[in-house]
Amino acid sequence: MPDVVLRPAEAQDAHDIARILRAALAAFDWMPQLHTPDEDLRFVSSCLLAEQQVTVATLQDKVVGFATVDGDWIEQLYLDPAWTGRGIGTQLLRHATAKMTHVKLYCFEANHGARRFYERHGFAAEAFGDGSRNEEGLPDILYGRSRPACRCRRRPLPSG
Repeated sequence: MPDVVLRPAEAQDAHDIARILRAALAAFDWMPQLHTPDEDLRFVSSCLLAEQQVTVATLQDKVVGFATVDGDWIEQLYLDPAWTGRGIGTQLLRHATAKMTHVKLYCFEANHGARRFYERHGFAAEAFGDGSRNEEGLPDILYGRSRPACRCRRRPLPSG
């Protein structure tokens, strides 16, 4: 497989990001389709790209996934369904959280693959929701992951 390139998203990536978002959500039979493709594009352009830190994963200049960060939250992490299971999500997650000591995210309870993915990467369930606080009305899980801050101490130089 060619090398995956991670880079900051640009305005011209909006169509690819919206396409991936739609394809990823459509892959789940339990996920209601609440928005049109045009609404997805507006959401990506006016919310994600305008208000969050967005990283895209590309293979040979084709966008195959993206992650968005807002503060200490992973707001979105989606891959084109044709590219799952190849380590691209892991690369996006590591990149997005590299400088974070505490990370939070929501995951739908029915998304067993994503739950295994996040738990494999050290996330633990902190709270369970009944769906009354998300647009889709689906039960969700608040995940969190903390890692201790680096406590590096310089060793004294040997005397002598």
